[in-house]
Amino acid sequence: MRTYASKYLLAGLLVSSLAGCNKFDELNSNPDTAVNATAPMLATRMILDITEKSISTQKSFIQPFLLSKSMIWTEFAEDFQYNYLGRASFDAMTILTNVEKMKSYTVEGPTRNSFTALGNFVRAWKFYEQTMRVGDIPYSDAVKGEQNVISPKYDTQKEVFAGILNELDQADKLFAAGVKFDGDPIYGGDVTKWRKAVNTFELQVLLSLYKKTGETDLKIVERAKDIVANRPVFTGNADNFQLVYSDKNEQRYPFYKLGNPFTIYPMVSDVLISKLKTLQDRRLFYYANPSPVQVAAGKAVSDYAAYKGTDPAMVYSDISKIYTSKDYSGLNSRYTEMANAEPVFQLSYPMLKFMLAEMTLRGWITGTAADHYNEGVKAALQFVAGNTPDNADYHHNMKITDAYITTYLASDGVKLAGTTEQQIEQILTQKYLHTFLHAPYNAFFENRRTGYPAFPINTASNENTPADKMPVRWLYPQKELDYNNANVTKAITSQYGGSDNFNQQMWLLK
Repeated sequence: MRTYASKYLLAGLLVSSLAGCNKFDELNSNPDTAVNATAPMLATRMILDITEKSISTQKSFIQPFLLSKSMIWTEFAEDFQYNYLGRASFDAMTILTNVEKMKSYTVEGPTRNSFTALGNFVRAWKFYEQTMRVGDIPYSDAVKGEQNVISPKYDTQKEVFAGILNELDQADKLFAAGVKFDGDPIYGGDVTKWRKAVNTFELQVLLSLYKKTGETDLKIVERAKDIVANRPVFTGNADNFQLVYSDKNEQRYPFYKLGNPFTIYPMVSDVLISKLKTLQDRRLFYYANPSPVQVAAGKAVSDYAAYKGTDPAMVYSDISKIYTSKDYSGLNSRYTEMANAEPVFQLSYPMLKFMLAEMTLRGWITGTAADHYNEGVKAALQFVAGNTPDNADYHHNMKITDAYITTYLASDGVKLAGTTEQQIEQILTQKYLHTFLHAPYNAFFENRRTGYPAFPINTASNENTPADKMPVRWLYPQKELDYNNANVTKAITSQYGGSDNFNQQMWLLK
């Protein structure tokens, strides 16, 4: 009897506990919170993953620009500032497990076309980011853990790029057959704007392959011609693939002062400032603040001479001395004082125009390179002026006006001229100036691709080996070495002769 009594007493307590637990769950449920995922919810998460999460905030927001030598960090010596790339991570790829789920939550038809197209675009974006860092990566077997593929094989970089291009082609077709969809914080579900973003991004991918036009099966030039002639691309700054900020929690500009202890550490690099000064480019007065030492000595805030860039390759102890002296230019106050300082773009209309100018010079497309270039420069200047209030603290009485833009474009240093190579350098320089605090890592990849603009190297501070060279790639993730060793080792051997180091030339660069 005691045994049975104990058993039934225990069962009764268990039922009572479960009932209480159920009631507790009911009492503590938020009726305004979704219980089940939906396609729009997953769409929002993926779009923000490749924008908000990639852009990051505070110190992490600045770090990519240390690598591209437009910014300097003074808190302590930063790896990117001194060219140590470290190991890549594939952790960010897990977001792609939501692509199939997002499609499955919609019925067949135009709405599913839109969500499927978005999935193709996000996949292409994420795989492009990873292969640009390391070379060969898992692609055809990637993110298949739910199918019990826990050790994915590596595809060659060529195969990865072929897949990326095909996914972008498919995304354009599906968006064309789609309808407006929910869950989009960038374009409000406008499929025409998404087609423009997809095709503009595909042109960027194609241009990154400019050394591989001999790979006829990729049809690099043919694809570029077709996009320019037959598909929608960006037509103005209103099409930019960007985040727009506001003075609301978690929606403020990434380097805004609220809760940001790092606003005191950035310097603006001489790589950027010297180019702006040489071109008499008024973006200097919007990007930086004057040196307080120079202002105290009598220079006006509207005087180019009041702005002092610092060599980003200088040894850290010397940078610290300059920081202590205060004789340097820091970030313009608008970046820290305005919660909605300016949108941050990943891809922009001026970037597109610079790409088209370069493609024209390389003979990929017909037209006039100078026309694309001039339109790109004009739109780049309008972006800065249009997103900055008429406040002397933010433009230092050197406003970018329509009259100034006309004069700037006609100036000798800005007009597209010289040999083809000199013109390409001009185009890449203008792209560099335009992407200051935008499109993280783009300037580094463009320098790696073309050598423009040149980055200073100091053997006394460079953490790369050899110390007279910039690194060109990240190392493979430690997790791959730990859990997918056979496949990553095979990839390292086939690409780099078994040496996973920062200076090995991936297929893309050969």
